[in-house]
Amino acid sequence: MIVVMSQRAKKEDISAVLDRLNKAGFASHLSEGVERTIIGAIGDKTRMGDFALEAMPEVDQVVPILKPYTLVSRAFKVEDTIIKVGDLEIGGDQIHIMAGPCAVESREQLFEAAEVVKRAGATILRGGAYKPRTSPYAFQGLEEKGLQYLAEARERTGLKIVTEVMDASTLPMVAEYADILQIGTRNMQNYFLLRAVAKLNKPVLLKRGVSATIQEWLMSAEYIMAGGNYNVILCERGIRTYENSTRNTLDLSAVPVINHLSHLPIIVDPSHALGKWRYVSSMAKAAVAAGADGLLIEVHPNPSEALCDGQQSLTPDNFRLLMEETKMVAQAIGKVIF
Repeated sequence: MIVVMSQRAKKEDISAVLDRLNKAGFASHLSEGVERTIIGAIGDKTRMGDFALEAMPEVDQVVPILKPYTLVSRAFKVEDTIIKVGDLEIGGDQIHIMAGPCAVESREQLFEAAEVVKRAGATILRGGAYKPRTSPYAFQGLEEKGLQYLAEARERTGLKIVTEVMDASTLPMVAEYADILQIGTRNMQNYFLLRAVAKLNKPVLLKRGVSATIQEWLMSAEYIMAGGNYNVILCERGIRTYENSTRNTLDLSAVPVINHLSHLPIIVDPSHALGKWRYVSSMAKAAVAAGADGLLIEVHPNPSEALCDGQQSLTPDNFRLLMEETKMVAQAIGKVIF
């Protein structure tokens, strides 16, 4: 349930409500908005007993939550959440482009890609050091050496780093290097990993599971927020349908749906959704027009020689063109690409 405090509520009024919820066995989460404070209470409502929260000083109303998630919902926080990544802000009127190779293959390849995406206007460098692959014989990534290359590329270019974390055992190492921790589609419902990243005060990019409903996706975000980490960015990356002309089906309707249901920022990954480079630019522009807060784009200096997902990677020239065209779309809807 959600406890809405009045605009006149003082700190002692809010503390009194929190104390009462705590005595009743509820986990409480505070959202201090511009106009009023909202308390999200998670637990069994029957444990409230004779506690009448509505009768407490400066409690405006108590609203039951019918959906299975609370903290990620608009009911808990009306204003859009802005996620800070160093000096960057993801959400609101700013659109950030995360771009780079699917996998870190070598120092030279990564540095060349980083320079390309930096010059074109990207603010965040993507690159996988640990690569989950369907085939056990496919390239699995450079692991810690790849993370070291990413950190070096950040020093050279000033770009922030987003990279995937595969499991709880490697999480401390990845968190040491990364600015944003990516939870991939295969791990969206890896609840042990979600609980682990929830303990860190570091932004998390949560990709939608390949067969996940929006509610299941939001429930995974709820795991992270319930564990104490409110720095969650959602990422639509395509879902599995009967259509086989593209790698997956990009669900752009998820963008306005998420914006209605949740306060969390959402970005779109057209590269993994489509699996074919020639369609990426069109869907990137469509994603921005739909209200996405950012894009995740695969760019490789030489896609034909890529060790991973070369068929969906843009060349430097194609990425520059995408950036030019997408900036015009952003401007048309009153947003800015940084």
